[in-house]
Amino acid sequence: MKDLITDGFVERRIHIIRGEKVMLDRDLATLYGVPVKSLNLAVKRNAFRFPADFMFRLTMAEHAALRFQFETLKRGEHSKYPPHAFTELGVAMLSSVLNSRQAVLVNIAIMRVFQKLRRLLAEHKELAALVNEHEHRLDAHDKDIADLIESIPQLPPPAEPKPVIGFTPPSKRKRTEAPGAKKV
Repeated sequence: MKDLITDGFVERRIHIIRGEKVMLDRDLATLYGVPVKSLNLAVKRNAFRFPADFMFRLTMAEHAALRFQFETLKRGEHSKYPPHAFTELGVAMLSSVLNSRQAVLVNIAIMRVFQKLRRLLAEHKELAALVNEHEHRLDAHDKDIADLIESIPQLPPPAEPKPVIGFTPPSKRKRTEAPGAKKV
């Protein structure tokens, strides 16, 4: 069971549905070591503990979209009914409904993963703000460069080059005559 309760295992079972991070009833049942039917029955008996912001049932369209993500369905392995989706609060409430040592240990692990995801999300928001700031700065630079390129045709033509005044070393002089040639 300890192999199942790893951060990676739990993270792969957290889905974003309706803008909420949720876990499905079948994944929770696997973690708790109970049949899905038993988990849903315990929830049904204690329905007053699971308001809409704790748990909701997926619509048929959401269920179809979710089933599309899974591999080929095997007979008897997947329910034909849409699953329940439990938010973080609903998962916490499950530990009081499923009163076992394993349920408490699993809930502790799941809560730690949700906390880790919240921390990562906060860090990503700071990073996104920094990237956004740099994008605005680059947009300003792009506009300045475009203005410069646009103004180039409006510049006056360059003046004729002025003759160089002063001493020019022999190595820099233009050779108009062949070396050693005499003037006639």
